[in-house]
Amino acid sequence: MSLLLQYTLIYASVLLLVALGGCFSEHSGVINLGLEGIMVIGALGGALVMRGMPNLPGPAMLIMVFLGAVIAGMIFSLLLAVAAINFNADQTLVGTAMNLLGTAAATVLVKAINMANDPNNVSSAIQYIKQKKAFALIKIGKFELSWFMVIAVILLIVSHIVLYKTKFGLRLMACGEHPQAADSVGINVYKMRYAGVLISGFLGGLGGIVYITAGVSEWKFENGVAGFGFLALAVMIFGQWKPKYIAGAALLFGLFRALSNVYTGFDFLANLHLPSTVYNMLPYIVSLVVLALFSKNSRAPKAEGIPYDKGQR
Repeated sequence: MSLLLQYTLIYASVLLLVALGGCFSEHSGVINLGLEGIMVIGALGGALVMRGMPNLPGPAMLIMVFLGAVIAGMIFSLLLAVAAINFNADQTLVGTAMNLLGTAAATVLVKAINMANDPNNVSSAIQYIKQKKAFALIKIGKFELSWFMVIAVILLIVSHIVLYKTKFGLRLMACGEHPQAADSVGINVYKMRYAGVLISGFLGGLGGIVYITAGVSEWKFENGVAGFGFLALAVMIFGQWKPKYIAGAALLFGLFRALSNVYTGFDFLANLHLPSTVYNMLPYIVSLVVLALFSKNSRAPKAEGIPYDKGQR
């Protein structure tokens, strides 16, 4: 049971962070389907910090890995911002391209780094066995509370306050609902949309490093992040683009994803003799069912996905 709780909180933290990133981007009016690629690049940024500075003390390691992940995620998200905001490119196509590019670029880069150190090493893996210990906050038996879980809760609270209690958040949401009206009162729609996409890169990159350090001490970047970026989009839609509902949706989806890790520890599940692949598919099956049932009642920002034309009224 403790392992189920731990994995639920880990996966919920990942989904929460990435879904909040998508929430900020879509509230600004830009659909970010590239969250999967942003997660991979964010994970790469954090992993390279762990590889390059393995002897940092615990707090410094946590801070540097955090910065490496979010900066990498933000830089990669600029591809979407420039293409969608400056060149009015199709946001769906750009996001899809980013997902393909993220995994491919990370794989090639890690292989090149490994081969530079050892010509016989063609692996796309980075190890962080010792460095990972810096992320543990509390350990009680088999249950371990990570600093990243605490950071996820803090960012959830901050996101709610920023969106609904600050001038910046209200302006951001205005740009996703009626950008022409926002522009008419002096709000720079382009800058607000850039801010929304960069925030999504920040949170998506952080979600990536949380994901790859969840339960293993090595990650092969050719594996990507197992569709968690798309799962986070389902969490965002089910959560109605509102942080407090996104948190609940993240816990639900995180629970189903955690079951695939620990189902053998529960007799009533093990006795069903279902293939492990069924449990691995559970969160994705649930996402399809949830979206089929609730997507009709969902209310996305009205101007999401629509390039802003300053001359249109």
